[in-house]
Amino acid sequence: MIRIRPVSDLRNKFPEIERDISTGDPVYLTKNGYGTMVVMGIEAYARLVDPVERALDEADKQARTTSERLSHEAVFGTLRGLVDEK
Repeated sequence: MIRIRPVSDLRNKFPEIERDISTGDPVYLTKNGYGTMVVMGIEAYARLVDPVERALDEADKQARTTSERLSHEAVFGTLRGLVDEK
């Protein structure tokens, strides 16, 4: 379930927000009715960024072990093709 709270709740009702994020879902904070930030638990954040970190580590490893380099056009052309197939 999406949880949207005013940013003032971060200060005034921190224990409630902490409880809300313990479910693994983020809490969206607003200021004057507009979204300003997202608060999430560290485990949820790790699940979000760990795959990216692993992919970057693999790319660094590949860059160290080969002289092959791909152009921007080649990479994004392949990605566009994959997206268009779906």
